[in-house]
Amino acid sequence: MDERRGWLDELQHWMDFELFHLGSVKLTVGRVLMALLVVIATFIVSSIARKLARRAFQLRGVQDVGTVGLVTNLLHYLVLAIGFTTALSTIGLDLGALFAAGAVFAVALGFAMQNIVQNFVGGIILLVERSIKPGDVLEVEGTVVRIVRMGIRSTIARSRDGEDLLIPNATLIQGVVRNRTLGRPVFRVRAGVGVHYESDLAVTRKALQEVADALHDADTGEPALVLLLGFGSSSVDFEVAVWTRDPWQARVLSSEICFAIWDALKKAGIVIAYPQIDVHFDADAPPFRAAS
Repeated sequence: MDERRGWLDELQHWMDFELFHLGSVKLTVGRVLMALLVVIATFIVSSIARKLARRAFQLRGVQDVGTVGLVTNLLHYLVLAIGFTTALSTIGLDLGALFAAGAVFAVALGFAMQNIVQNFVGGIILLVERSIKPGDVLEVEGTVVRIVRMGIRSTIARSRDGEDLLIPNATLIQGVVRNRTLGRPVFRVRAGVGVHYESDLAVTRKALQEVADALHDADTGEPALVLLLGFGSSSVDFEVAVWTRDPWQARVLSSEICFAIWDALKKAGIVIAYPQIDVHFDADAPPFRAAS
């Protein structure tokens, strides 16, 4: 027992051995060894965290090497910052002044890089939330696009005209975005037509319903509709509404519906209305005479 106590006292004396002073801080062997252990543990935790992050990206189907590498590197630096801060605190250094200067610098940097930070945070949210993913068809600020690749700062999308668009991630997070393939990947396509007031509405409806049934995707579980929208100034207005599982081809399907409506109404003898003005002359009105 005495030998063990003596050994512990000797170890404690050795751990308290003063190496040198750093300002008002006395550096001992024990503090230095503890700081080294914290640094080693930091690298181990960083390695484990990066492996878990890569595994999480694989499970979520994120294959972009640049995005995965950037996120894992940022995670690595974050763990290192926490670890080295803890190590310095273990040594006994007062980090209050350093944190105060760092806070001022961070605020100034945040104002200067506000948009970049917003896009970066938006990219992290999109990658974690997975409400938008590659292959989705979106409507962003009135433009229909298909997501090609998602980055940490911006998302690459392709329009139906074949243009590649760079969309800031903050736009996808803060704005109103219609995801036409999220949860329920079906989409309604509409096409309108106006017929003459002397048309037989029952015959018109039957012809339009045949068009809708022919072009409608019955596997969507939704009915094809022919709606009477109202009575315009020059026409009786109808709408043909069908459902499709490929919203990317909605414009092509709308064109096919219009061609089919034209042929069906021609075949049924229904006149497609066009704007016209009726002028009536009063025979009892006195003749117009120009002022002298």
